[in-house]
Amino acid sequence: MIIFVIKNILLGVGLAMDAFSVSIVNGLSDPDMSRKRQCGIAGTYAFFQFAMPVIGWFCVHTIANSFKEFQKFIPWIALTLLLFLGGKMVVEGIGNKLFEKEEEKEEKIAKLGLDVLFVQGLATSIDALSVGFTISNYNIASALLSAIIIAITTCIICIVGLIFGRKLGEKIADNATIMGGVILIGIGVEIFITGIF
Repeated sequence: MIIFVIKNILLGVGLAMDAFSVSIVNGLSDPDMSRKRQCGIAGTYAFFQFAMPVIGWFCVHTIANSFKEFQKFIPWIALTLLLFLGGKMVVEGIGNKLFEKEEEKEEKIAKLGLDVLFVQGLATSIDALSVGFTISNYNIASALLSAIIIAITTCIICIVGLIFGRKLGEKIADNATIMGGVILIGIGVEIFITGIF
């Protein structure tokens, strides 16, 4: 049992690295983020990291051939979503620097909407679908426990990322949105390259 828990914590750490990076970006964009909001964002990522391995496990046990075909599209989907979000942040950040007055900048902190949070959660967890293959020999109870451990690990890591991003955001507030967008684009490219090769 201890080996099972350790193995799944390590799996959770590996899967959570993209969500950790995006959490830093979100912390950069909103240095005044409340603890409640941090828990909500981390909880959203944790939910997706829980759901994806379970969906993957279910697919392996029901529609395995179709799931194998879908797997080759995962890097493309993640790349597209993160390029879109990152590009949007870069354009907004440059626009804010060029056209807004200083007092307007202070008023308009980039708030993370539910729609963007959903897309981020999906983009950073879609590769966790393949964990369904890794845990395919588990029964349903073990698969759910594995997914819960992965989700808890993700939640903790993302809260650390948000706190780190907030602290960094206070120091580089003027360029935070642009930097955040560039990081998201970089994460998308990294997921794509590791997924293709």
